[in-house]
Amino acid sequence: MPTLRFVGRPFDGFENALKRQVASFNETHEQTLELERDHRPLPEIHAELVETGDVAEEYDLFLCLSDWLPSLADQDLLVSLDEYLADDPPADWPEGWAESMRELVTYDGTIYGVPYHDGPEIFHYRRDLFENVAEQRAFREEYGRPLHVPKTWDEFLDVAEFFTRPEEDLWGTVVAALPDGHNDVYDFLIQLWSRGGEVLDEQGDPCFDSEAGHEALQFYHDLIHEHAVVPPEATAMESVEAGQCYADGKAAMMWNWAGFGAMAEDPDSAIFGNTGYGLIPRADTTAGKHAALTVLYGLTIPAGSDQIDLAYEFIRHVANPDSDRITTDSGASGTRFSTWRDPEILRQNSFYAVAEEVNTSGYNTLPQIPEYVALNEILDDMVAAAVVDRTKSVDEALSEAADEARALLD
Repeated sequence: MPTLRFVGRPFDGFENALKRQVASFNETHEQTLELERDHRPLPEIHAELVETGDVAEEYDLFLCLSDWLPSLADQDLLVSLDEYLADDPPADWPEGWAESMRELVTYDGTIYGVPYHDGPEIFHYRRDLFENVAEQRAFREEYGRPLHVPKTWDEFLDVAEFFTRPEEDLWGTVVAALPDGHNDVYDFLIQLWSRGGEVLDEQGDPCFDSEAGHEALQFYHDLIHEHAVVPPEATAMESVEAGQCYADGKAAMMWNWAGFGAMAEDPDSAIFGNTGYGLIPRADTTAGKHAALTVLYGLTIPAGSDQIDLAYEFIRHVANPDSDRITTDSGASGTRFSTWRDPEILRQNSFYAVAEEVNTSGYNTLPQIPEYVALNEILDDMVAAAVVDRTKSVDEALSEAADEARALLD
């Protein structure tokens, strides 16, 4: 029996889904396979496999973060799937996926992967707190207005401060500020976009050191250090840990990946049945808008694989409707319209309705440029210096990062 070598980040949803998908593949295909799985933390994958290009030599399947795909494709380290998708596509390809999903596995007009697990980032909030009459009365007495799900960052801050009760192990919100080049960067970008800012201008030049950029980074810093509405350990949390913190009932609100709603909807969750979903707040200005970052993990084939046909056949199987449901049922987030619209899935995970709205309307994506991996490192260092280590002021960190980004893209 042939063995496909797989690498991707550790996450129970991925690991459980892949076990079941291998089993279903072997039940339905004459050619069976084994999947040798290597789950590594994102910083390790980036440093040891993406930056070095070694991912192309050591594996047959790579669950690739869409941030990294343009750089890897530009270096010819991934196999083009265009011919495979034309000759033997998964069911409903391409119409069965949102355009935003397909864009993130495409570089320079060539498709290099099939979506496996999707964000986007949406707003999660505790309905049991927001709908509690005693909480509503107390909030009105303190702030002079009704308690409702915040639509702006000013409203968000008031609500976060109101629900921050360290003596009860309850915090207004939770963020994943660990400097891992992942949510810490994405949090800054959401703050930037929601204030009308951009990473690059129309000419492709860095412009994140704008007034919106200053406000964004300062807000993120102050949320943690001045207002102290997040758990003290938030600067060491990655996204899964932040999602679990919320599911454990320790935060009233969060903006995070839609799929982490599955943690909150788990019957064992401390807040089972009590989470609502909506759009991420915006700046209360004319430029403010509800921003939502769409990022995904796509199944790709590293260029050095000697089992490309079998690897594609497994990708094709995993992309079919039943397998995409397995991804969702296992705790990750499926990427097909058929999954998002499934009545049973929606009864269990109502966040999919918001996820489809975001992915088909006002979504934001990271710059699809080969240099993005290096640009992401610059942004990661910026957030770490200003927010986590606090070795630089917000202005210093932002200015130096912008200078580095201009040198990179010059």
